[in-house]
Amino acid sequence: MSLLLDFVKKQLSPEVKHPSFKAGDTITVHYKIKEGDKERIQQFSGVVIQRKNEKATASFTVRKMSNGVGVERIFPVKSPFIDKVEVTKVGVVRRAKLFYLRERTGKAARIREKIQNSTQA
Repeated sequence: MSLLLDFVKKQLSPEVKHPSFKAGDTITVHYKIKEGDKERIQQFSGVVIQRKNEKATASFTVRKMSNGVGVERIFPVKSPFIDKVEVTKVGVVRRAKLFYLRERTGKAARIREKIQNSTQA
C-alpha cells in the first residue's frame, strides 16, 4: 500500500533539481512571488537550521537576521515556486537541527565554514 502511495505522489509532484545541502549550510533561495498578474523573484539568504521529512513532504527551514530580528522561513523542497537554490557556504556542524541558533546573535551565532581544497596546477 505504501509503495503505491509513493508512486502516485511521485507522479503528481514536479521534478526539481536542487544542489545538495544540509543543516549549517548558508543558502540563497530564489522564490517566485505572484502579485496580481505580475510575477517577481525574491531572494531569501540564510542558514539552514533543519531539513525535515523525505520525498514529497520534504521541507527545509532557513533563518536569517533582518535588522536585528531573527526571521525564519519554511520552504517545501518540491515547491514549484522555488526558482533555484544556491549554496553560498558549506558549514561544519555536529547536529541535524540547529535550534540553538535561535537564542544566539552576532558572533555567537557563527558557524564554522568548510575549507575547500583547491589544487592549482
